[in-house]
Amino acid sequence: MRSLIARCFLLAFPIVLTVFAAAQADYKVISVSNAGSISGTVKWSGPAPHQLDFPITKDAQICDPDGKKTASLERLIIGPEGGVANTIVYLKNISAGKAMDLPEQRRHLDQKHCRYVPHILLVPQNAALQMQSSDATLHTIHMDGAASFNLPFPFTNQINSRTMSTPGLVNLRCNGGHVWMNAEMMVVPHPYYAVTDESGRFVFTSVPPGTYQIVAWHEGWGLAGKEQAYDVLTEHTVQRPIFTEPKTWEKSVTVNTNQPSTINFAIGNK
Repeated sequence: MRSLIARCFLLAFPIVLTVFAAAQADYKVISVSNAGSISGTVKWSGPAPHQLDFPITKDAQICDPDGKKTASLERLIIGPEGGVANTIVYLKNISAGKAMDLPEQRRHLDQKHCRYVPHILLVPQNAALQMQSSDATLHTIHMDGAASFNLPFPFTNQINSRTMSTPGLVNLRCNGGHVWMNAEMMVVPHPYYAVTDESGRFVFTSVPPGTYQIVAWHEGWGLAGKEQAYDVLTEHTVQRPIFTEPKTWEKSVTVNTNQPSTINFAIGNK
């Protein structure tokens, strides 16, 4: 059953990428005058699910300095006021607007204590993702989706860079046996994307007046099962978690000249 779930997800994944790329194509940079803004929050509704943890089975001295014996899979982070962190919010049907100005820190990835930092990456199309490892152990970043790479990091603090040429979603996993390591990267063709913090807040500036569809995308917080994976260093088979599919919520928002607009999302299991 678990292998069937995994196969179904892999079959559906290219379709998701194709739809995403088609929906976001042909963005043009223009001079934006009389622009408005959009701000809001993504907050959790209902009882919070249990946090997903996974046993630390390798390199405990590096991956588990606090002796917890498990690592958070970081799939759902709810702040003290109910904000949902790591939600990607974006304008779906915008075709022209300001130049790319996404935050630099979302395109720099570190592997630290066997975690990906940050957990959610946001990289402009045709820009480079800079990667390094702070851990004195072998990590191997395996990417699938809109980008496909398998990159070893045998040395600490050595920068490895790859250009992301295709828009869409990229899954990141470790093939070095640290099976709990996971992150998601969105390669995007325009600047109207944001990643929420623990307050759940997002903001878009310099938005041309008009009516748009605004989407809140979350990677999902369910565990569908486990699959067999290969540890390239020990040459042993290990168990890797399989996650449920991402979730999206969509609303319409109208931006008026020189006016702020507010849109809020309430997300949850229902």
